[in-house]
Amino acid sequence: MLEQYGRLGILLFFALVFPVGALIFSALLGLMRYRPKNPNPIKRETYECGVETEGETWVQFNFRYYIFALLFVIFDIEVIFLYPWAVALRQVKVFGFVEAVVFILILLVGYVYAWRKRALEWR
Repeated sequence: MLEQYGRLGILLFFALVFPVGALIFSALLGLMRYRPKNPNPIKRETYECGVETEGETWVQFNFRYYIFALLFVIFDIEVIFLYPWAVALRQVKVFGFVEAVVFILILLVGYVYAWRKRALEWR
């Protein structure tokens, strides 16, 4: 068990050291004046694919696209969770089968709810 936590500790160490190290290295380069710090109006502009913004930047969008995308991600993740279960079906036996059925039923309730709210229809 300690070996597994040791591996996790090593991964957490590297997950923290790389971003923090990059920030410290960047700060040191700024202090030694290797990194230029001369902001101008062009550098402070919002980058939007190099095209100047025309008209109002605060526009309303159809949020149903995001709901549709989130529903796709949820049901796509379902497949990812069910694949290991299908591979290990002989080892998990009845308890694993009942867990998978409960999982599928919860997702089915969510699907029926989305269907009744007409979240899957394009308008």
